[in-house]
Amino acid sequence: MRGVFVDANESLAVIFERLEKSGDPPVRINRDPDIKAEQMPALLDGAEIVVIDHTALPTDVARRCTGLKHVVFLGTGARSYMNPEELAELGIEVHLIKGYGDTAVAECAIALMWEAARGIARMDRAMRAGNWLREDAMQLTGKTLGLIGFGGIASEVARIALGSGMRVIAWNRSPKKFSGVEFVELDALLARSQVVSLHLLLNDETRGFLSAKRIAAMKPGVILVNTARGAMVDEAAMIDALKSGHIRHAGLDVFNIEPLPADHPLTKLPNVTLSAHSAFRTPEASENLIRAAWEHCRRIAGG
Repeated sequence: MRGVFVDANESLAVIFERLEKSGDPPVRINRDPDIKAEQMPALLDGAEIVVIDHTALPTDVARRCTGLKHVVFLGTGARSYMNPEELAELGIEVHLIKGYGDTAVAECAIALMWEAARGIARMDRAMRAGNWLREDAMQLTGKTLGLIGFGGIASEVARIALGSGMRVIAWNRSPKKFSGVEFVELDALLARSQVVSLHLLLNDETRGFLSAKRIAAMKPGVILVNTARGAMVDEAAMIDALKSGHIRHAGLDVFNIEPLPADHPLTKLPNVTLSAHSAFRTPEASENLIRAAWEHCRRIAGG
């Protein structure tokens, strides 16, 4: 059984090569992070395993990948790039990697929250343009952070926020317990939180989860942080709330369209901090990610 890592950037390729062990299934590395889906059948050349970082795998393309039986997706958000149910009907199983970057993503969420509260990026842009911009910031100590969804990333966010003196409340679809965190109903979280951070997986139930109605129910002047998936938020309603000031500031690492177009409305708003879907990008997270990918490949090859 053989595989192909179809869209490896150089840093992931180096780690992938270093973590290979004697007796591992042969996995060829294609050092091109910008391949197109249409190139996939030729690149795989009958391989049973494909390792994918961020390239879309439409069902009609997968159908032409003769021999393909397993997709090892580098992360949890495969649904943004492929349809696992349709692939399953073709006999292709999608394998996810969870938990590899919980701390990295949590630290990014915290960084976006603090930037939104202090306005550092906005001051930086103004000063580079020759303007001495000074505005009152929001002090986060003693403020309430509401976490929507409470998995590994949210628990890391809670740990850091509690250590900085914030109150932390959370809503999760199934019961959870975490020292120092109060679990509440969603309506209460929206009404009480000065900062709201999204930590749900994207699926049919969570698509559009933060609707116009739920955005309106948030506390006026709220900070919104999204390091999960852009499709969970009603983007038009969020933009309207940013323009009106109902949302004080949004710190966003994920978007409905990626890469974000240069002329997108979000790029025109001063009270938005943008990062390029990079919350998970640290050497430590990459090491965890590739180690887990190899474990998937070994397990698959071993039957």
